[in-house]
Amino acid sequence: MLAASSLAGALQLDINDPDSIKSVASTVAYDMMTYYTGNRTGDVPGNLPEPYYWWEVGAMFGSLIDYYYYTGDGTYNDVVTQGMLFQSGPDNDYMTPNQTKTEGNDDQGFWAMSAMSAAEQKFPDPPSGKPGWLELTQAVFNTQALRWDTQYCNGGLRWQIFTFNNGYDYKNTISNGVFFNLASRLAMYTGNDTYAEWANKAYDWTAAVGFMTDDYHFYDGAHTTLNCTDINKVQWTYNIGVYLIGAANMYNYTSGSTQEMWKSRVLGMLNGTSLFFSTTPPNVMTEIACEGPGTCNTDNFSFKAYLSRWMAATTKIAPFSYDLIMPKLRASAQAAAAQCTGGPSGTKCGMKWTENGKWDGTQGVGQQMGVLEVVQSNLIDQSAGPVTNKTGGTSKGNPAAGGGATTDPVLPKDVIDTKDRAGAGILTTLVLVWVVGGIWWMVA
Repeated sequence: MLAASSLAGALQLDINDPDSIKSVASTVAYDMMTYYTGNRTGDVPGNLPEPYYWWEVGAMFGSLIDYYYYTGDGTYNDVVTQGMLFQSGPDNDYMTPNQTKTEGNDDQGFWAMSAMSAAEQKFPDPPSGKPGWLELTQAVFNTQALRWDTQYCNGGLRWQIFTFNNGYDYKNTISNGVFFNLASRLAMYTGNDTYAEWANKAYDWTAAVGFMTDDYHFYDGAHTTLNCTDINKVQWTYNIGVYLIGAANMYNYTSGSTQEMWKSRVLGMLNGTSLFFSTTPPNVMTEIACEGPGTCNTDNFSFKAYLSRWMAATTKIAPFSYDLIMPKLRASAQAAAAQCTGGPSGTKCGMKWTENGKWDGTQGVGQQMGVLEVVQSNLIDQSAGPVTNKTGGTSKGNPAAGGGATTDPVLPKDVIDTKDRAGAGILTTLVLVWVVGGIWWMVA
């Protein structure tokens, strides 16, 4: 009786009707924004209440930037712009004083990826006198390039930025994947090869350290105290997703044999995503590390949003992937919408999409974000591809942006001279004075 009732009250999604997709996306977006408090009098723009961490607001704004891109509905544009600018910090690099002491490289990077999407998708530019979306992204990239750490594990970014934070002794796949993502997309948008060099460096390091296998399984990370030999092999959707869209951008950016290499990598990753799609029902996305045992936490609830987002975007810049991706996004969207029967509204979404329309009893920002992204991704056919500064992009950039940035994007350490190494090496000389144990797979 419960299953039948849930099915009867589900969002009615016709996957072949753009108007139906937009209507469902509108409802899901509205329900997601009921959790947002940053636009309330006396609250902080770009803020979510507990139990949400700061990074997830930036990720949520990315979903609303996508929402405008797919639907043309600008209902949330002012809120997004307000929050994105308010949280950018005094150096416009998302090292905002109200979060700096607790934020990690991945946290900072999620805000930058949303800014990059705004540039690529021609989201309305910020007001005159404010930094452009491209500049915000470049600022974050520059600060993170300075943190590339060769003292341990022969390279890579640490999870945390400051020595006093738990997790400073951990190098994780998502922090390095976000850096690869930003580098590849900046290369595409600006045409600057320096970004592409960094993208290659980050990708090669991920493979060499063992966070990515030859068959494109992406693990979580490892500790610097053991020189990254204690790899935590838990697998999350967003890790393969963040590398997939980066590889697709590198495919589009390159040519000849190099392009064929990136094509092979994209295809390998698409095959690797099969791990996260059920066979019964077929092609429905699932977070295998936590859905089965029921251990998903606040961060984990949102991860499927990012794989959905980046799979859809991949079809535009690596068109050969379309037929491999869209059957999965269509089936997942239908299953995801069908279970949105929870809460007082009767439309709140849960985490599990594989229960034949039965709501799993959970609700929150992450669950809404996941359904929003997978549903609206089915509008990709009628949406334009990402722009660059040569194909209609209007976002203002500044290659020297960010605290301590230089005139041009910071070069990889293996191609910069000794004089330049001094600034880049400051953070890499910091040594953690205590060891933090345990398994680390959360973003925050």
